[in-house]
Amino acid sequence: MPPFCFEPHTGVRMVFILSNDGRYEDSPNGVKKAFERYRDYLEQNEATFPPRAYQLATSDWFYYPNDRRCPHDAWLVSFQMTEMPVRKALKPCSISIRLLGAFHDGHIEMIYPRVFSYSLQCSMAENVTTHGDWWYDEFRLSERGHLIHEIEWAPQAQGKPFSWIIEADDVDFRWIPLKAEQDLSPNPSSLGR
Repeated sequence: MPPFCFEPHTGVRMVFILSNDGRYEDSPNGVKKAFERYRDYLEQNEATFPPRAYQLATSDWFYYPNDRRCPHDAWLVSFQMTEMPVRKALKPCSISIRLLGAFHDGHIEMIYPRVFSYSLQCSMAENVTTHGDWWYDEFRLSERGHLIHEIEWAPQAQGKPFSWIIEADDVDFRWIPLKAEQDLSPNPSSLGR
């Protein structure tokens, strides 16, 4: 398989575990087969994969919904794009995503330190005011050898998932238990005394 995610003869973008990968066509084994194809792709491209993304994608917990750190079913808290001014040079763009974990007991932070491109496709129905749950995501390599992180949000009233695609140099991941955040917050009763 080539290092990029395109079928060699058709030029069609390959996905492994997203909604348009056919994962449900081979039911009941479709999801299992999709993850096996994805794991094979990751292993075949380990040498060229950004190291932190590879570590996440191949961990035993990132795609396991019973693990609190898994982003599946998490809720979007914030999305932040930052450009740091650099004198007489291009400004590197970074993206930060903060999620409330599916168990609502901690936050997930994903930071893309150097972003090359992004696409935030979202068409909410008139009565929908939220992105909904983080549904599925996968890491791939772009034609330029950069990380592609495609994130699908669960279908709401629009009836189909929508996706974000971020092309970056790598991704940083942090799990912050709510208890740890509360321990860092000042006690309101002790302020001003």
